[in-house]
Amino acid sequence: VQLQAFGGGLVQAGDSLRLSCTASGRAFSTYAMGWFRQAPGKEREFVAAITWRGGGTDYTHSVEGRFTISRDNAKNTLYLQMNTLKPEDTAVYYCAVLTTGWGSRREADFRFWGQGTKVTVSS
Repeated sequence: VQLQAFGGGLVQAGDSLRLSCTASGRAFSTYAMGWFRQAPGKEREFVAAITWRGGGTDYTHSVEGRFTISRDNAKNTLYLQMNTLKPEDTAVYYCAVLTTGWGSRREADFRFWGQGTKVTVSS
């Protein structure tokens, strides 16, 4: 699976952005997927994940109620709708495939990382 994330940019606090992650290669629709982010000077952290059919989702506490993860298996695309953005959301956002059981948030359990897309939220 090859992943490519895009849709980042520079926005103001309170604005919205939608990130997309397109997949090619092996069957995208058979994998749970996730989004991670890495802020400057910090380790990469889990943001959200979605089951292969899209019926289950998982969010880190800091984005619950503001971010929505979704997918369109017909288009081999994963999305992250980000609303009410805050300066602390500033980071490079990555998409990846969950290769172990559902519910893991460990970076080591995700593979096929895309190149990342940068999101900058100004105050």
